[in-house]
Amino acid sequence: MELKPIYKELNIFSQCKRYGLPLWQCPQFLFVVMGIFTIATIFTSYALGARYISDPQIVILLVFLITAVLFIISFIITQSFERLAEASRMKSEFINIISHQLRSPLTNLRWAVDLLISGDLGNIEEKQLEFFKILKENGSRMEELISDLLIISRMETEKTAPQKTEFSLEDLVNELISKARAFAMSYNVEIKVETARNLPMLFGDVSQIELVIENLLDNAIKYIHPHTYSVGVGVHPVGDIVSNGVKRDGEIKISIFKKDKNIYFEIKDNGLGIPKEDQKYIFQKFFRSENARRAQTQGSGLGLFICKSTIENNGGKIGFKSKENKGSTFWFTLPLRNY
Repeated sequence: MELKPIYKELNIFSQCKRYGLPLWQCPQFLFVVMGIFTIATIFTSYALGARYISDPQIVILLVFLITAVLFIISFIITQSFERLAEASRMKSEFINIISHQLRSPLTNLRWAVDLLISGDLGNIEEKQLEFFKILKENGSRMEELISDLLIISRMETEKTAPQKTEFSLEDLVNELISKARAFAMSYNVEIKVETARNLPMLFGDVSQIELVIENLLDNAIKYIHPHTYSVGVGVHPVGDIVSNGVKRDGEIKISIFKKDKNIYFEIKDNGLGIPKEDQKYIFQKFFRSENARRAQTQGSGLGLFICKSTIENNGGKIGFKSKENKGSTFWFTLPLRNY
């Protein structure tokens, strides 16, 4: 029984799993690599010293000094990586615990606000109703943020394989558009879909792909609405896009077709766009572009990070092209099943 804790400490794979890190980033694995490098350096130093130095005592002293220096460097590097890995693990656990703990009181708060707004407990004045709606809206934003944090926490700690099934990307997109239609109409946005004929079925985790499309569609709608464009004379109202002085409503175009051995999905909007200097950071956690913050558009900066991680976890690729004040085009590919 006493050997089990020792074996657990020496087991590199279990230690790496504990930190939720790939093997090449794991402190214990790095220590083993540094150990092999140190041993190789010892033999090399001894061979060179024995060849070029006549006094064997000097050779031994030289090899001892090199070994001591390398060992100290290895220990410092490994300890630094271990502290970083432990901090990362604790951060993920903290986010997971806090998110779960916040979910229940927020749900109760939403139910209470809905009950008050319904008027079942008595008549409420218009000013009170206005504040209740503000409270409900902010509660919904908190629930969305917590949901995103939980998704990221699961991605980073559990590393679960996708639950793959056969599904139609076209049917999934149409279903999600029908759900988002009212939201898009409230933002004065038209959604168009173009799909190739006889698209093959995909084999992947449909719930994960659904989350990606929801995020991309939600972004495309939101980042058209909260902006005003001034071209020529006059400033045009929020929700409208202006090009060469001609006002036109927001438009989103979705395209799905087969490309090589993949299904290609593309969503194009004519909204805010992403400034060139911000584009290299767009898939990072919690990052939001400067113009999105200026427009005071709601968002946590987690959606695109989730999209990228999810698509890559399903064997696909994701990317975008964008120009500020002209719009953005986000795309991803998913591999077709090999029969």
